[in-house]
Amino acid sequence: MHTKIIQKMIEVNKNDPKRINHALKVFALTSLIADAEIEDSFKRECAVIASILHDIGIHAAEEKYNSNAGKYQEIEGPLIARRILESLHYSELIIARVCFLIAKHHTYNADFGIDHQTLIEADLIVNLDEEKTKESAYHTAMEKRFKTETGKMVLTMMIPDINRQ
Repeated sequence: MHTKIIQKMIEVNKNDPKRINHALKVFALTSLIADAEIEDSFKRECAVIASILHDIGIHAAEEKYNSNAGKYQEIEGPLIARRILESLHYSELIIARVCFLIAKHHTYNADFGIDHQTLIEADLIVNLDEEKTKESAYHTAMEKRFKTETGKMVLTMMIPDINRQ
């Protein structure tokens, strides 16, 4: 169902397996968390689509700002995502919400809805793992950023040492 979006994401990130793999991992975890936590099918679909495209603005940010910082991804990503989704004939409602989620996927201290929360949690789990973060960072993330039971369970299960404290 999301194959064409994934293919477009891979095209944008060609020759960058790290970013392709990151997006695929976030997609998998968002799908898992969203299926368990989001009853509204529209929000669930937006979360999953946004997870595939959440970092789609990284290359543009690096080119334009010489940085891949989250704030620049949030600026550059929505326009690229919009073009992709329009080319695949998604509705304006889905496009607008997905672009909003991409524009806020590094904005942690706001409640923009369960679809936003699901995306944040999946991305954080993957980032914590990829960055080989210290155990204390997992505890901090759990306390400050995680709200869904499924996200907390996944983080706990992926990071066995998190249960020591």
